[in-house]
Amino acid sequence: MNTSPTLSVTHVLRLNPGDDLRAGLESAFRELQARGCQAACVISAVGSLSRAVLRYAGQPQGTVLEEALELVSLSGTLSRDGPHLHAGVADARGEMRGGHVLPGCTVRTTAEIVLAPLPGWAFHRALDARTGFMELVAQRLDTGRPA
Repeated sequence: MNTSPTLSVTHVLRLNPGDDLRAGLESAFRELQARGCQAACVISAVGSLSRAVLRYAGQPQGTVLEEALELVSLSGTLSRDGPHLHAGVADARGEMRGGHVLPGCTVRTTAEIVLAPLPGWAFHRALDARTGFMELVAQRLDTGRPA
């Protein structure tokens, strides 16, 4: 994995064949955290996967797709509690599937990702009684209050 050397407005990384997409983003965020970043988001991503593990809406477990896939979109947030990522992938027929990104998504040729560190913000996750899920809590660091 090649990453930019300094924390700036954007952070660019390229994942290589065989890299795990989610693990690569977790590693990149740890690098950003070491430089004081407490929140980031994905602003651009393109590439290909040989394996995708996606959890579809309302499903309790992931679905494994093992074929040549284009990474058409990737969006999400990165926090000290881990990433929350959604991806859209297209197969060789151009048919799209999308869902929550789980561990096990394997880069086929490349994944070129641009992250935006969010100075002045801290993200973490807390159980939301309304949804039953660990949901994003965004906190402005200058005020100490949730957004």
